[in-house]
Amino acid sequence: MSTNETNAIRLQAPKSHNREHSVPLYLTSSYVFESAEQARAVFAEEEEGNVYSRYSNPNVDELLTKMCYLEKAEEGIAFASGMGAVFASLAALLRSGDHVLACRSVFGSTHQLLTNILPKWGISHSYADAAKPDEWEKLITPATKLILIETPSNPGLELIDLEWLGELKRRHNLILVVDNCFATPILQNPVDYGTDIVVHSATKYIDGQGRVLGGIAVGRKDLIAEIRYFSRHTGPAMSAFNAWVLSKSLETLQLRVEKHCENALKLAQALEGNAALEQVRYPFLASFPQYELAKRQMRQGGGIITITVRGGYEAARRFIDNLQLVSISANLGDTRTIVTHPASTTHSKLTEQERQATGITPGLVRISVGLENVGDVIADVQQALAQV
Repeated sequence: MSTNETNAIRLQAPKSHNREHSVPLYLTSSYVFESAEQARAVFAEEEEGNVYSRYSNPNVDELLTKMCYLEKAEEGIAFASGMGAVFASLAALLRSGDHVLACRSVFGSTHQLLTNILPKWGISHSYADAAKPDEWEKLITPATKLILIETPSNPGLELIDLEWLGELKRRHNLILVVDNCFATPILQNPVDYGTDIVVHSATKYIDGQGRVLGGIAVGRKDLIAEIRYFSRHTGPAMSAFNAWVLSKSLETLQLRVEKHCENALKLAQALEGNAALEQVRYPFLASFPQYELAKRQMRQGGGIITITVRGGYEAARRFIDNLQLVSISANLGDTRTIVTHPASTTHSKLTEQERQATGITPGLVRISVGLENVGDVIADVQQALAQV
């Protein structure tokens, strides 16, 4: 039986008459039929076939075949961005009057979606604290339809026990949606624990080189059918070119993620005890509050660490401005190491109270550790901290 590494490389769209080794780009908006009867049959879904690239495309299909395999999912759908995947999944599966239970630590745009957009259609939400699992069940109401979480969370790296959460959702017959962007299918598979839908910002580790945008949702066949119907008629489709790039990126995902993890652990270990820092957080550090859960649930610790610089925002700003090698960007999962100050960028639209509730302090800096020589990265971060 082939391994994940092999299938991420060898699962490909059928070869054309040209016998190409690498799958070509299918840059076409539409497709032709051999006859009027064939067109009718394909539109009626009596016969398989492509109709229009907003619905399906060979490059997108190949990407989804690989992602479904890696995430152990039945079916999937691709989107123009990660937030497209999150929004479409929620909008397709929820109705007016429904309630969402979400982990408090979510990406800034997901927070805006829950607090300012979905309420326009009568969809409410409650936030649960990852550190207080006893409170989750109390927040479930008769209107609760869906649980939405990130683990590890962005940016605080909070973990949620997926085995426990799977049992909770089964007891209450809820839909469980997990954002697996930080871990990727290389480090954990939420489907193993009963997750119904797994979403990704493919812009991050799936691409891994800062080139294209993309989003993916994979999971239960019946739920993906609902999301597909919604997306087919609202149009958040992934382009063939981006799908082609992302499918190629999956061929190196295993190697890249393993190196990200190796470098991140070394950087975290090198920074522990630095006098300029209040805290270093990384799931596979023994000092991490949820270290035992991380070791049980994840295969490695991931490519993200967070540091809290003593002195708040001004000290964090000086640290960031003194970096010479590391990039300042709101992205993550790149081959290049990136720093982000969440309180003033990705999570700046949250209120101060909301940021405090999720541990996003003025001195918090997120570091997405890249694939450079880790000694060079450590040296750059240490020299910048020395000038704070």
